Amino acid sequence: MERIEHHASFGGWQDVYRHRSEVLDCDMEVGVYFPPQADPGHPDHGPCPVLYWLSGLTCSAQNFITKAGAQRHAAEHGLILVAPDTSPRGDAVADAEGYDLGQGAGFYVNATQAPWDAHYRMYDYIVDELPAWVEADPVASGARAISGHSMGGHGALVIALRNPGRYRSVSAFSPIVAPSRVPWGEKAFGAYLGADRDAWAAYDAVALVAGAEERLPLLVDQGGDDEFLSGQLKPELLQAACDAAGHPLTLRLQPGYDHSYYFIASFIGEHIAHHARALRRKA
Repeated sequence: MERIEHHASFGGWQDVYRHRSEVLDCDMEVGVYFPPQADPGHPDHGPCPVLYWLSGLTCSAQNFITKAGAQRHAAEHGLILVAPDTSPRGDAVADAEGYDLGQGAGFYVNATQAPWDAHYRMYDYIVDELPAWVEADPVASGARAISGHSMGGHGALVIALRNPGRYRSVSAFSPIVAPSRVPWGEKAFGAYLGADRDAWAAYDAVALVAGAEERLPLLVDQGGDDEFLSGQLKPELLQAACDAAGHPLTLRLQPGYDHSYYFIASFIGEHIAHHARALRRKA
């Protein structure tokens, strides 16, 4: 484990680490924000809950840690923020033309098709390998939540729905809620998972809601002026699935906001407060 960045931020530290991932068979970079409460000298020092953030297409850890303004809110609530990359990286890792497949576009699935299956196991990386490293630090309390944006919002919803009891809360900005039914998801799933659409359902939030074993409330914010709203995101499909299943969903359409980090920065404080309330409750 190598720390490659270290910056003071709102009384805490924004670090970036490089580590070898056995699951992905490549080196990965991950941003970790430690709030001031993680410092042994802080009057409120103690184990801190962890919020995992999954970013969207074309992003790395840098987008969230430099643009979202999340550190101020994490410092206020005493949360560790973990922002991994969006795919495996490196010269030996398969890639493709375009922004929506290959490096930068891992879609948080375990690929089953060549050449992607050699490295693209982002689901296992996020669910198992990354938390095993982060939460081995005694400053982490073991309570965790998950959130994300666009492709990462898809990942956050799917991972929370598939792992009952693992996360105290989940939220998403502009998530791809039904990747099996929109161009971004059809392209990625066809490549990573093959032609069998039944296999796609395991990574489709709308499909998973009906059989969810835990009624973990979903918080979703969507920009009303998002250029991808009708063609790629389709939040109404998640609303209909939750209504049919009786699954708790707070879906907020925010007028005037687009798909950018200006939108995320405007509401990230509310999301972090939402997670902090859940994370501080006793299990």
